[in-house]
Amino acid sequence: MCSSRLRGTRRLHSQLLEGVPSRPYWPYHRDMATGLSPLNRALNLVPKRAESRQSEQLRDTFVDSGVAVVMESVDHQIIYGRRGTGKTHAFRYLETVLRVNGDVPIYLDLRTVGSPEGLFLGEEVKPTERASRLLVDLLNQFHASLMEAVLEDDDLIADVALISKLDALLDSISTVRVSGEIEVSNEGERVKGAKSSLAVRLGFRAPEVDLSAEDSDETRKMTTETRRGTESISLNFSDIARSLRSLFDSLKSRRVWLLLDEWSSAPGEIQPYLGEFLVRCLLPLQGLTVKIAAIEQQTNFRTALPSSQLIGLELGADIAANVSLDEFMVFEENKERSREFFKSLFFNHLTLGGAPNSPVASISSPQGIVRQGFTDTRAFDELVRAAEGVPRDALNIAAKAAVRAATEKISVHDVRAAGRGWFQSDKEAALRSSEEASRLLNWIIDKVIRERRARGFLVNQRDANNALLLALFDARVLHVVRRGYSAQDEPGERYDVYVIDYGAYVDLMQTRYAPQGVLPIGPEDEEPEYVEVPTQDLRAIRRAVLDIESFIATLPGTRAGS
Repeated sequence: MCSSRLRGTRRLHSQLLEGVPSRPYWPYHRDMATGLSPLNRALNLVPKRAESRQSEQLRDTFVDSGVAVVMESVDHQIIYGRRGTGKTHAFRYLETVLRVNGDVPIYLDLRTVGSPEGLFLGEEVKPTERASRLLVDLLNQFHASLMEAVLEDDDLIADVALISKLDALLDSISTVRVSGEIEVSNEGERVKGAKSSLAVRLGFRAPEVDLSAEDSDETRKMTTETRRGTESISLNFSDIARSLRSLFDSLKSRRVWLLLDEWSSAPGEIQPYLGEFLVRCLLPLQGLTVKIAAIEQQTNFRTALPSSQLIGLELGADIAANVSLDEFMVFEENKERSREFFKSLFFNHLTLGGAPNSPVASISSPQGIVRQGFTDTRAFDELVRAAEGVPRDALNIAAKAAVRAATEKISVHDVRAAGRGWFQSDKEAALRSSEEASRLLNWIIDKVIRERRARGFLVNQRDANNALLLALFDARVLHVVRRGYSAQDEPGERYDVYVIDYGAYVDLMQTRYAPQGVLPIGPEDEEPEYVEVPTQDLRAIRRAVLDIESFIATLPGTRAGS
């Protein structure tokens, strides 16, 4: 084997000396065999999820859209964002920064926490028991991560008191209670033995010593206790808080950051119980910062018990909810910022996060990605528009477009075909389980695109919590580009500006139904004008308001006027 490798090395060396062109040895050496150019193959091989990257790569490939500075605050925060907006990537980046700064970051993925009984047996197990099981699993992972951080730190591992406090934390979360009948029985046992005595009498005469021995019977009572019932987890919040407070005091100036990812993966009915635990045990502690990554439409931070007692997290009071990744990279919100973000996104993933000897490593700037990978700037802008502000969608659409372009640069036509394909395979497929949500999407496309020839519409915030509308937003087929717009002649009413996903209308772009702009304005009986920023005159933009109630009235079984 060694000799064959040596011969291969000599052959390559001789080819280089003789000027014979040879393909360099790197992971993409079969590009021509697969029919893709090196850059297109590299685009196709970029990992689409943060879990596929190592921590160092996540740090290098992270592109700050403005969220990093906000997240580095020591305040407790909720980071909102739909799937694919980069919540996990942002958390992993923050984790590496905090570790470099000397703090102790603890990253926990709630998808890996819990048991089948606690997650799926909602009707058979009480919410408190389900929440207790989830909390114990969460605390055990928290303890294990803290222990790992201590073992990897030379200063912390030398602190014997710190190790004992970690053990005390483990004890506080390991309490089990048996609920049921208790049976107590008393039994007597007779024990036979010898009893001796020694007596000494003192007086004016010579001392006398009296030795005597006698037998005696002694009865001992024995009590046995039998418990019949079921074991349940018993958590004492004060004991846990006391253990954590003592533990954090031992860390001295080091702050612990608890990064809870995928909050929305926990069942909605037990999320408030988990939030109540955070309020009582973690949020009041000094030296600890809690960050939560969640999908806004799938969170239930607070609820009322049958006794009318409110439990859970109170947004604004207990924890801030001032970060939404959905609002950072939408093309219509800030075209130049969005364009620069996605240039850096592809540059970092292809160079810093790619193979060291990849040919794309020769690209020295983000602009080089556009110059070498796309036919022109218009093609790259089309990709940014197709992504609708979602990095994961951008990576997937670019991969599909690269395969379609093969050995050529990516064109506008390639991006449009890839955008339509990604919409059908990922987003539209996710709606098949909800027939009514699919019908609403088709109804919106007919009303907004075919009739008004627009890409966007306004929704009164009173209708923003409609379950079907939220389902479309969560599936990333609708995107909010502006919130809280108000008109001068309708005080107190506020509207959100939505746009329809690129993949939903791209097949209409070469037809007479092709969208002409974002929002139509003007009287209904006149040819509309199109704007991206709503005017302050409601009469001008009234034709852009979408009436969700008129769709609900068309559903089977819905009575008129109900």
